[in-house]
Amino acid sequence: MSSGAVEKRHLLTAKQMADFAVNGYLVLNEAVPQEYNERAEKEMREFAGGGGRYWFDSGVIRDIFELPQVKGALQSFVGTNPVYDHSFLHVVKAQHHKGQFYHADSIIDTRPMGFDVQAFYFAHDTPDEMGPTLVLPGSHLRKVSNGSIARYKNIAGQRRLVSKSGSIAFLHHGIWHCAQPNFTDVTRYVFKLRMRPGQEQRALFNTEGYNEKEIRDYIYKAGHHSWCGDESRVNQVQIAKFWRYLTGDNRVDVSFEGALTRMGL
Repeated sequence: MSSGAVEKRHLLTAKQMADFAVNGYLVLNEAVPQEYNERAEKEMREFAGGGGRYWFDSGVIRDIFELPQVKGALQSFVGTNPVYDHSFLHVVKAQHHKGQFYHADSIIDTRPMGFDVQAFYFAHDTPDEMGPTLVLPGSHLRKVSNGSIARYKNIAGQRRLVSKSGSIAFLHHGIWHCAQPNFTDVTRYVFKLRMRPGQEQRALFNTEGYNEKEIRDYIYKAGHHSWCGDESRVNQVQIAKFWRYLTGDNRVDVSFEGALTRMGL
């Protein structure tokens, strides 16, 4: 991926980044034009190399991640000089009825707030019965050791990333997720690209309006996830701290009952 800034209009908005702060993922529906999707799907179905080679051998995937609307989203998360971490073309065969266990990817990470972003690109329609990736919204700041959460199943609030072709889901690297069974007669493909930040991740998006009442109220309320049970307020305060980091404003306070301000933070 090339370095360099995109025009401001291609950066994520404050509302989109607030969604990411609250849930740990953001989906850009049908962000990639269909001509690219058709080329990518054909290429994926014919690709004979290993999944880790697709990024390097593909004739179209890099063009997709150079599109300004896609590059602008990545820039909003990891800056203008992101660092390639790894990528993989994930394949779930037709009528593969075994799902993956819940896990978080490679969490050996001492950064208090910094994060890698993982882009999941869906070249073709991925309906519920095809087993799109399952995520647990709001789990991204509860760091766990990879598969230590494998015993958990069917958690309240979980969501399958049902997508139309050309959609890209951007995931915080810490979010709990897993692949799902494919009950169709068609093989499912999703391409994953993980990028590390090339700079501190403060105020990289279009920050206009980040401290308006609508945004503050949204994070205050939506940051309480029911699956957290009695710890939902604790999790919401973590999200409020994450919002300070993303906005670069160490005074903005969207925490439960203004906890950050009350603690003098």
